[in-house]
Amino acid sequence: MKCVRDQNGNHVIQKCIESVPAEKINFIFSAFCGEVATLSMHPYGCRVIQRVLEHCAYELQCEFIVDEILESVFILAQDQYGNYVTQHVLERENLMKDTRLLANCQGMLFY
Repeated sequence: MKCVRDQNGNHVIQKCIESVPAEKINFIFSAFCGEVATLSMHPYGCRVIQRVLEHCAYELQCEFIVDEILESVFILAQDQYGNYVTQHVLERENLMKDTRLLANCQGMLFY
């Protein structure tokens, strides 16, 4: 986790996510469990989370990451770094049909 928050270390983690087969770096994904929202609001962590979303090998691998983002979607959408992660999820996933997204924003949106 220290590397993800490091100015140079985050690039190493991103390159691993992009280049190494997912089954070899599953420990990286596991380390993010429970930390996705916090990392998403970090200047370097948000980039790493975006790479994870781009390079997940299979749906189950990404599921807990997307779930944690959706749990905090309203806060992340307003954060200077978290909003990029939120946008990335919305562009990548078909979440407009997902009632969790709407439920987590219910009563917080204005027309």
